[in-house]
Amino acid sequence: MMNWESIYANAKEWVIEAGDRIRSSFDKTLNIQTKSNPNDLVTNMDKEIEQFFIARIKEVYPEDKIMGEEGFGDKLTSLEGIVWIIDPIDGTMNFIHQQRNFAISLGVYENGVGKIGIIYDVVHDELYHAFSGKGAYLNKNPIPHLEETTVQESIIALNATWVMENRRIDHNLMIPLVRAVRGTRSYGTAALEMVFVATGRVDSYLSMRLSPWDYAAGVVIIEELGGIVTNLRGEKLDFLTQDSLFAAKPGLHQTILKEYLKDGKW
Repeated sequence: MMNWESIYANAKEWVIEAGDRIRSSFDKTLNIQTKSNPNDLVTNMDKEIEQFFIARIKEVYPEDKIMGEEGFGDKLTSLEGIVWIIDPIDGTMNFIHQQRNFAISLGVYENGVGKIGIIYDVVHDELYHAFSGKGAYLNKNPIPHLEETTVQESIIALNATWVMENRRIDHNLMIPLVRAVRGTRSYGTAALEMVFVATGRVDSYLSMRLSPWDYAAGVVIIEELGGIVTNLRGEKLDFLTQDSLFAAKPGLHQTILKEYLKDGKW
């Protein structure tokens, strides 16, 4: 029988240690490469931090599987068993250009069900973490349960790209929503935007294309606080493919889905 308390403690310890390694790199020259396009960046630190996690996990939990952004983990076709889903540096462009507004994201799932979610804002030393059924925390302080709000009183996190003509969603659906809300924000890191939903700094976060490592940890944290996370069609995420993402406070999620996203029938 798995000792989940021990897994939770080890995961938090490794994330903090990884954060220390990233901070120590700030005065060093990064090796920066591109991946799928000139704006899809990866550094030597992204790779080193992922390999650090893999070494720790494999040493203590050799039977567990690992899904990582940089491809050093396992090639998965299912989420059977225990799977660690890792983004070593979410917001790499921010990491390179700003040395802030990035995070480590780590989710642990069992047979497709989120058990542990940890997101670490390295620069601000803010550790957001949740263990399913045990509450969610910012460092040692409990995060309050999410309360309902209206569209008109909400701030949503949304990249401006999706309000312009694009090939992923009809931007004409987005324009009325942007007009109706109190304000919009964009931070360039899915992990932090999700914990901003969890803490009420924003009320909803929408993105048209993310990978499982971008949101696996955030899903656990938001759902532990009563929030709702689906794709933009209102469907459950499958954590094996890229998908759109729609995270919001309860009530607000249903209202936006029904009144602005037309129940995903676009």
